[in-house]
Amino acid sequence: MSAENEVRQFIVAADDDGIRLDRWFKRHLEDVSFNIVSRWARTGQLRVDGARATPGDRLTEGQTIRVPPAEPAKPAAAVKAKPDRPPLSDDQTAFAREMVIHKDAGAIVLNKPPGLATQGGTKTFEHVDGLLDALQFEAEGRPKLVHRLDKDTSGALLIARSARAAAFFSKSFSGRTAKKIYWALVMGVPEVEDGIIDLPLAKQPGTGGEKMHVDEKEGQPSRTRYRVIEQAGNRTAWVELQPFTGRTHQLRVHMAAIGHPIVGDGKYGLQEAFLSGGISRKLHLHSRRIRIDHPDGNKLDVTAELPSHFAESMKTLGFDESLGNTDLIDDRPPLSREQKKAQARAHAKTVRKERRGERRSRGAKK
Repeated sequence: MSAENEVRQFIVAADDDGIRLDRWFKRHLEDVSFNIVSRWARTGQLRVDGARATPGDRLTEGQTIRVPPAEPAKPAAAVKAKPDRPPLSDDQTAFAREMVIHKDAGAIVLNKPPGLATQGGTKTFEHVDGLLDALQFEAEGRPKLVHRLDKDTSGALLIARSARAAAFFSKSFSGRTAKKIYWALVMGVPEVEDGIIDLPLAKQPGTGGEKMHVDEKEGQPSRTRYRVIEQAGNRTAWVELQPFTGRTHQLRVHMAAIGHPIVGDGKYGLQEAFLSGGISRKLHLHSRRIRIDHPDGNKLDVTAELPSHFAESMKTLGFDESLGNTDLIDDRPPLSREQKKAQARAHAKTVRKERRGERRSRGAKK
């Protein structure tokens, strides 16, 4: 971040893809009020990728947000006190702290249960963000969210304990150096046991942005690696998933797109996503492991245990959980812009050669 009297620039992280610009400020620059954001927009000072922006604009991963210099603080008498959040009950505090599976000076990792949203929204009043006061512990400030999990997805959720740590972790997520491994049960068994799903995703029209779909023309590049760990006949498979991009509902859409929706995912798999035989109808998608660089120079590497419904399904289907202990995190660095261009040129060259060969073959037959 630049000095207070200089223009600041931020890169939109994968976990902020699709949110409104005013919501981005509320998430990352809490001291900037909506009125200030609106004024900056009206006067052309607020820009996204160099173009004038409005508070209601939707952001896309990788865009650059130009933020004017921080405004001088008002005299103490003129500063309006922020409305106090209602104090948490003893039960809420205990619940929040029971989720903690790692804590250090810069980070907290929770094992988020299924059914708990990461942040609030329409008709969503119980969420991790509302419990963060319970996780301040001995730190000076309230901890901050740096990425999200879907409401029905369980598992490892990273929280920063300071503004400095939040900026550091956000950069890791936007730069795709953070590594995440998910476990899922899927319907059927993929023919290819270890593969890459490379299908562009976009918001599905008419759903208000609540649902994604594969869109070859307008979608954003989206890549997922999957590996079959074990299968129960042809009925279902236990798979390991590693997202290389961070699109909304990416893992769920990708697995449904190749004909193997995640068990319990009625949103993308419809009725074909449910198993009989006493298997829970809850979503079987779990953020198993997160590995990310830490501001102190070390690696943060945390594994989250399965929720009860997922563990019970594994037992019922006869899966051996120990087989997943050697996950295959892909440590290949993300391709640079130059490398992507080189790949595109090489692909185009190959296509041209194939077409020339086809034309020669047709000519020979004549």
